[in-house]
Amino acid sequence: MWKRVGAAVALASLLFPVAPGETSAQPAGNREHRIVPIHPMSEDVEVLYGDPEKAGEPFVMRIRELPGGIIPPHRHPVDEHITVVQGTLYFAVGDKFDRAATQELKTGGYVFIPKGSTMFGFTPEGAIVQVHGVGPFRIHWRAGSEWHDTYKSLDDADAASIFRFKRGDRVSSPRGSGRIRQGYDSGEVRAYEIDGDDGVLFMAEEKAIRPAEDR
Repeated sequence: MWKRVGAAVALASLLFPVAPGETSAQPAGNREHRIVPIHPMSEDVEVLYGDPEKAGEPFVMRIRELPGGIIPPHRHPVDEHITVVQGTLYFAVGDKFDRAATQELKTGGYVFIPKGSTMFGFTPEGAIVQVHGVGPFRIHWRAGSEWHDTYKSLDDADAASIFRFKRGDRVSSPRGSGRIRQGYDSGEVRAYEIDGDDGVLFMAEEKAIRPAEDR
């Protein structure tokens, strides 16, 4: 729901194109049955039904949240229904990112968020959340008193002026060591995707990581 959900429909432009091997969008007008069991996700977003970007069209999608994932304060112009289908999500509605204010939502937990509400969360051990609603599903990120539709990443030309680390840097964090794969800055939260030495992809905030020796 974050980075990528920044990379969605804004993370599908929110979120992103469905990768090869993932289930592609199915037009709402197609009434053929569809069965999609829960399964490991290798990409950030999987559209199960409809088109999240199309106004007035119902959609269903799944979003992969990494271990250590941060969901910065953001809002949507449409109502959002969230169901945790795997793992645990810590989630809250409010104007300030505050871990202590979040509520633990285990597998099966459900959230309804009215359009325009500011929300945030985090996933210490990762999670898959299923989102459904009626498009257009967009993400507006908060940066202080301002709102914007995009986030900064290591792919941006000015990344060196924003991020302390660059792609490929070896770093250590409370979760473990690894190499930077990608970085995201919403204006309030700056975090990185890290390929862990143990083979697990995870996230960590910039303030929680430090340079590590190459090996």
